[in-house]
Amino acid sequence: MTSTEAAAIALQDHAALWSMGEVRASDVVDAACEALVAGLDTPGLRVLAACTRAEADYDVHELLPAALDELGLTFYPVAGDAGQEAAARALARRMLAGELTPREFTFRIHQRYGHELPLTERLAELDDEYDVLEYGDRTVDQVDGEVTAEARRLAAHPTVPAEPTNTPS
Repeated sequence: MTSTEAAAIALQDHAALWSMGEVRASDVVDAACEALVAGLDTPGLRVLAACTRAEADYDVHELLPAALDELGLTFYPVAGDAGQEAAARALARRMLAGELTPREFTFRIHQRYGHELPLTERLAELDDEYDVLEYGDRTVDQVDGEVTAEARRLAAHPTVPAEPTNTPS
């Protein structure tokens, strides 16, 4: 994967996580700056990257959809299943990168989506398993291994069926 491809995926992940309330608007601006440094360059990306931390909370909702569109990326509406799935895939990539433990990953997925999102149902079940480990015959390492396998499955598909929009929800 080239650095521009990695930067595009990182920006897409930050956008999806921001839409779901998982990261701050300033994190999206930081990802836009990193995308510029990696070689992605569009007018909308430059404007997004130029936001100050103080402006980010107010301006990202307006600037992000256009910047993503110029790069051929998708802005996911807050309420859509595709956005939820994109955020779950982004969290999986974060876990695999060591930014979250398997336990933290399943907890966040379970807390955010419960058992309602088919893509993450097994992760919600695994979060429940962590809660009852002391009563069963499985170990933390066994559950961690299964969580890691699920994370790899999710992360292997960086995009989901699009619900594109030109206006933020």
